Amino acid sequence: MVAELIKNKQDLYDTDYNLWVLETVKKLEKRDLDSLDWDNLIEEVLDLSRRDKRKLESLLMRLIEHLLILRYWDSEKERNRGHWQGEIINFRKQIKRILKDSPSLKSYLQDVFEECYQDRRDIAYQHSQLLLDTFPETPIAPLEQILDENWLP
Repeated sequence: MVAELIKNKQDLYDTDYNLWVLETVKKLEKRDLDSLDWDNLIEEVLDLSRRDKRKLESLLMRLIEHLLILRYWDSEKERNRGHWQGEIINFRKQIKRILKDSPSLKSYLQDVFEECYQDRRDIAYQHSQLLLDTFPETPIAPLEQILDENWLP
């Protein structure tokens, strides 16, 4: 009987995720802890943190790319400056909101900053078709300055 209940919990998670979420919420509201699908619930809660981290990384990389392009793609600067600056403002504001909700993720950003810079350096090179050496190997500014709403390169 217990094995069948465990199997049914797993089946619902695998076959109808939305229904699994709704059923899990009902059980939590009723404080029916014994019937919860603990393994999948734990995984889902952990995934919330991973999603925020992935989103922050993505925003930081896009911010870096736009800062690099703004700084080094001279032939397109006058035509695209407004767009690039608008994107820079947008990415900074989104990062700021996430960090406001989860300040502990600031240290995570610092940990991935160098890797994000290198990834976006490669993408800025591909996007612009400039020489890779156009973009410095080391970040053009520290993370704090990259995130500073009043700074542009």
